[in-house]
Amino acid sequence: MYLTVNRLRAVIILFFLSSLSLFAQVDSTKIAIARKVYTTNTFTGDAPKIDGNLSDGAWASVPWSTDYLQFEPDVGTPPTQQTKMKITYDAKNLYVAFHCLESDKSKLEKRLGRRDDFPGDWVEINIDSYNDDRTGFSFTASASGVKGDEFISNNGNFDSSWNPIWYLATSEDEEGWTAEMRIPLSQLRFSADDEQVWGIQSTRRYFANEERSTWQPLPANPPGWVSEFGELRGIKGIKPQKQLEIQPFVLGQYDTFEEEVGNPFRDGDDFSGNVGLDAKIGITNDLTLDLTVNPDFGQVDADPGAIALDGFEIFFQERRPFFVENKSVFDFRVGGGSDNVFFPRRIGRTPQGFTTSDPSKGEYEDFPINTTILGAAKFSGKTKNGWTIGVLESVTAKEFAEIKLDDREEITTQLELSDELGTKREELVEPLTNYFVGRVQKDFNDRNSFIGAIFTNTTRNMERSLDFLHTQAYSGGIDFNHNWKDRKYYITGRGIISRVNGDPQAILNTQTSLTHLYQRVDADHVSVDPNATSLSGTGGNLAIGRGSGKWRYELGGNWRSPGLELNDIGFLRRADRIVQFASVRRFWNNSTSWYRRANVGVEQTTQYDFQGNFNRIQYEGRAEINWKNNWFTEVGGAHKPRIFINSFLRGGPRWRFNEENFYFVAAGTDQRKKLSAVAIYVNSQAKQNNFSFNQYELRLNYQPLDALSLSLSTVYEKNPNRTQYVSQQAYEPAQYNTRYITGAINQETLSATLRVNYNINPNFTIQYYAQPFIAKGTYTNFNYVADSENEDLNKRVTLFNQNQISTVDGGYAVDEDEDGSVDYAFGDPDFNFVQFRSNLVARWEYKPGSELFLVWSQGIEGGASTEDSLFDAADSQILGQQIRNTFLVKWTYRFAL
Repeated sequence: MYLTVNRLRAVIILFFLSSLSLFAQVDSTKIAIARKVYTTNTFTGDAPKIDGNLSDGAWASVPWSTDYLQFEPDVGTPPTQQTKMKITYDAKNLYVAFHCLESDKSKLEKRLGRRDDFPGDWVEINIDSYNDDRTGFSFTASASGVKGDEFISNNGNFDSSWNPIWYLATSEDEEGWTAEMRIPLSQLRFSADDEQVWGIQSTRRYFANEERSTWQPLPANPPGWVSEFGELRGIKGIKPQKQLEIQPFVLGQYDTFEEEVGNPFRDGDDFSGNVGLDAKIGITNDLTLDLTVNPDFGQVDADPGAIALDGFEIFFQERRPFFVENKSVFDFRVGGGSDNVFFPRRIGRTPQGFTTSDPSKGEYEDFPINTTILGAAKFSGKTKNGWTIGVLESVTAKEFAEIKLDDREEITTQLELSDELGTKREELVEPLTNYFVGRVQKDFNDRNSFIGAIFTNTTRNMERSLDFLHTQAYSGGIDFNHNWKDRKYYITGRGIISRVNGDPQAILNTQTSLTHLYQRVDADHVSVDPNATSLSGTGGNLAIGRGSGKWRYELGGNWRSPGLELNDIGFLRRADRIVQFASVRRFWNNSTSWYRRANVGVEQTTQYDFQGNFNRIQYEGRAEINWKNNWFTEVGGAHKPRIFINSFLRGGPRWRFNEENFYFVAAGTDQRKKLSAVAIYVNSQAKQNNFSFNQYELRLNYQPLDALSLSLSTVYEKNPNRTQYVSQQAYEPAQYNTRYITGAINQETLSATLRVNYNINPNFTIQYYAQPFIAKGTYTNFNYVADSENEDLNKRVTLFNQNQISTVDGGYAVDEDEDGSVDYAFGDPDFNFVQFRSNLVARWEYKPGSELFLVWSQGIEGGASTEDSLFDAADSQILGQQIRNTFLVKWTYRFAL
């Protein structure tokens, strides 16, 4: 079935118009909730001593505010235990006190965790010092004294990477427990007005009942978070504080690894050191400049194990502190999933070049793992006039791989190399590169709407040996969001254009990459231009819906044109897509005699390409329930009657998979208990047994002590497929003169993730992370594609008979016409991949913002025999090999000036 793009657009527009009438008819009841006001004033005499004791005279100058109400599980009802709050200030600091009442002290949970873990009982204050109803600063205190701090953006996105300097102490008294905070005004952003009006909210977690209560009452499913805050009044005469913080670091690193005889780069150990600097400079009270010179990210967790047979790049989250902090300012997603105009992991990536080293001549190479970041600067913040600004600039160095001869004298003598080759050399594998991102948004319409823009640029100082890379890459886009009827309804949209320039070889590589596939043999709307020196494209999305209340729904679409290219500084898996989606969800927020809360939803999705091909339709449902005993259950399923994939045959014709049905079940015990568990089962099955997928996951959490927690997550997956892509080979009698070869794969994956956290105190933590990962795939019943779009699997592919295919050294030979001569051959696709990563980190925050890290990391990866089972592969490759060890000491000191 084929649809023209114009017809598709008409269908989407009709869908929009019909849904608007539905929106108007569904319950629009508005629950009026009065906005609370807390009026503070400054104190005379000494400032409060931050020790958790609230008897200081300064606290007598302001009243308690109380009457918190439940937000979960029974919205609007009195909490089990009440909370009281006080706020005062002086010229440099904001002081906040909490008295969390507890009639039964045995129920008070004082679990420890590292910063931002939010363990046990806690209380927090959120401050919208911009008073813009969209952004805020969150400060959380656990009963055990653990700090949590988050930057709030977009009316409800919490970013825990923000780590301000502030002070906290907690203690117990006869009526419950107390928390006392001192928040320097330099850590907040506010106007220069003589009298301030800030938004505030306070939330308490009452652990014993898994209950949330808030100072400012909220409706169920509010349209946002910051927009629903109460007000803080009475702050007068304070001046904006310009932040100035400098944080140098010193690092020492020692590596041990298996010695490789003759390899000059693998002599068994290596020592290195490093120094660098981070700085945070307040240009104005609203805007901050973050700088990093020669940054180190050695204490960051390793990426989890993963393997992808579809050929696409695997997306991994950014974990480096400089790029994670305030990342929401630069976020600009295109469509759904992970596609984004800015993906900071491109900065400092593994070099993209290669060397001419020749192992047959006794040459070894030392290839850098990452590109060196010489420096980076990030200018970001929000002004009192509603302008959100973000500018990021980074420069990465030229990166060279070093090549040396075998260092065994007798081998070197026998090589008889030319004088020009020499005994060592360096080859360029990544050019000097500049990355730039500029982002701006402007609030208007009483903060119910915003419009924004983004611009990115990547420029490489290109040399001829790297002409397969783009010399420049640009992207620019605009976005908007509009809310109405007290933010109950919204419409949001984004549009992006991109352009990449480079040598014809670079643009040819882009056109023929898996992301674009301009060479696809049955595509009429794209074609390869081998002489092109640029490529351009567009992308975007548009959605309208209801974002609050018992009913929520959304209708929208997104697109990525064939020429859209973002991967120089962004992330894009596949171009040439048009997607339409619609969803509706119903919430039950107040508890009953058998559940605390529940919701159920359905979603419909269709997908096309720019040729007008109707590639996919999917119907999905999902339900979640939190039971009265705080256990939970989630169930869901999907029906996919139509599945076509343009990229499956890697430039070959459009491929059809059989109709698929999918479902999952997840259940978990009360996560507050000392021992808790979550079990997940996923099943997917296609007709004619085309493919299936079974996943079994078990997560265990154990907290034997307040200071010690352990978690173990194990996942086993079995994914057989009768038509897994293997290879394509030239064969003149075949359609398109190419044979597209698939095979039946039996794929298994096993992984386990162990985390151990031990807290000596809230500022001194020891953490251990370990993950073994094993993936095995064995192929049988090789076949070739006969009719890639046929609904019947038996007509879609044709099996090779035993006379047509035979094993040869390292692969298979095919005599398709059975004339006694080999027509083509392909390699053995079987694999058994093993990886192990671990990280032991001791972190001591010896003063706010200053830290000492002791790190021990281990890692190994390799291929086991495909005859081995998953456990035998783990035994031979992890336990039977010498593991790489990295020992690292890092010291930082934050100067707050």
